[in-house]
Amino acid sequence: MARMEAAVRPNIVILFADQLRADALGCYGNRMTETPAIDAIAGAGTRYDSAYTPSPVCVPARSSFITGLEPQHGECFDNEMPMSQASTFMDDLSAAGYRTHGVGKMHFTPDGSALRGFQTRDTGEEFGTSETDDYLGFVASHGFEHVEHPHGLRDEMYYVPQLSPVPEHLHHTHWVADKSIEFLAGHDHDQPFLLWSSFIAPHPPFAPPSPWHRRFEPSVMPAPFIPEGSDSLLTVFNRLQNRYKYRDGGTDRRLEQLRAAYYYASVSYLDSQIARITAELDRAGLRENTVVVVTADHGEFLGDYGAYGKRSFLDAAARIPLVISGPGIAHESRQEPVTLLDVRPTLLSLAGVEHETRDGATLLPNPPQNRAVYGQFQDGELGLYAVITAEWKYIWSAFDRAEFLVDRVHDSRETMNVAYNPRRADVLATMRALASEHFEDLHATDFAALSSNVPLRLGERPSVDLTRALQALERDPESSTLVVRGGPWAPSTVER
Repeated sequence: MARMEAAVRPNIVILFADQLRADALGCYGNRMTETPAIDAIAGAGTRYDSAYTPSPVCVPARSSFITGLEPQHGECFDNEMPMSQASTFMDDLSAAGYRTHGVGKMHFTPDGSALRGFQTRDTGEEFGTSETDDYLGFVASHGFEHVEHPHGLRDEMYYVPQLSPVPEHLHHTHWVADKSIEFLAGHDHDQPFLLWSSFIAPHPPFAPPSPWHRRFEPSVMPAPFIPEGSDSLLTVFNRLQNRYKYRDGGTDRRLEQLRAAYYYASVSYLDSQIARITAELDRAGLRENTVVVVTADHGEFLGDYGAYGKRSFLDAAARIPLVISGPGIAHESRQEPVTLLDVRPTLLSLAGVEHETRDGATLLPNPPQNRAVYGQFQDGELGLYAVITAEWKYIWSAFDRAEFLVDRVHDSRETMNVAYNPRRADVLATMRALASEHFEDLHATDFAALSSNVPLRLGERPSVDLTRALQALERDPESSTLVVRGGPWAPSTVER
């Protein structure tokens, strides 16, 4: 990615989705959905193939996104917590003379109507009333005030695919595009702008409007990805989510197919509205000097590993799309691990705005090399922590007292936890050290004592507590009891 000349102040458009996993897009290899608008943006810019959320849940991820502070530094670890009150990139751009406007779901806490650096907003959150929320007022003004949940039914129906209770032209995804186009059409071309268009889709409930709910045939949807031993890759949060999302009572193949079809329909409908926004950029002659960012706060399991929702650092929930396109941006894909935290310094650098260095790193001219990126959900005894490098992903679940180690090179689909395999003891030690050094909560953590796993045979007495040693059998089907201690491997000397 090439740096733009300092004299040029580009416009910035952020197209932000909620609960959009990277591999749901065509530009990330999905051949089931249809996302031509996002694919075109990716084709004209840089696609980051290893982009991760700093926290796999809405509020902490967004807090980190706007402030550039990790959860541990912004002290925001879950949806019920207030966001960091540090300044935002919207503050910085407004102070630098940008016209700043936000449309749609921001999920700012504790004040959902706060500006947080925007000069103006069109509010469209998931909750509120027609008096406090612009989108709900819009729906009511068009004769649909009787619709109690225009975003779809939640609670027990949260993961039941359903038709939108409002027609397409009143759907939230359509409204975000309408308000974004309205802003672009009325923009003063003499002033650079930031437009952040933030969609609720494809966040559940999966409720695309008619006729989009019929876009994909459920009967051809592939089954969720559930590798052998997948239970060993889940934490207490996955079990908790499955329970309160009414998804722990067994599986139904046809319902799984219908759920996937409606999720992909929501993604494709989102893409169709992004196409309307980019068409307006073209019509208004703004595209050539506009940086366009496509990203999301976190992903969605969609039944993979038998799980639903997010709150995990497996790729289904934590790997996000990140595409940046615009003047001076290289047309390429990058493999280095990056994080949503990196967007703030990247945009401010592109805009030529001096800014405080925080936790993210600019992606200009190229992403940082040979670094780890970090993620956190909750803290203390409930903390879930991740360290991600180009080769490895390490996860520590404090509540489960369990470690997870995934080989990102040879096991890219994340099918096996090798944390308890002594053949990977050296890697485990390295990743433990990175976690211990980086996370303040983990400075004094004795991972080996809390998650002991030693070679054990019947009749032997280990040097550690027997109960903890046997926990390896429950935690991972690939635990160290499978490993036979033998001599070193040597290459064959037989000529072939």
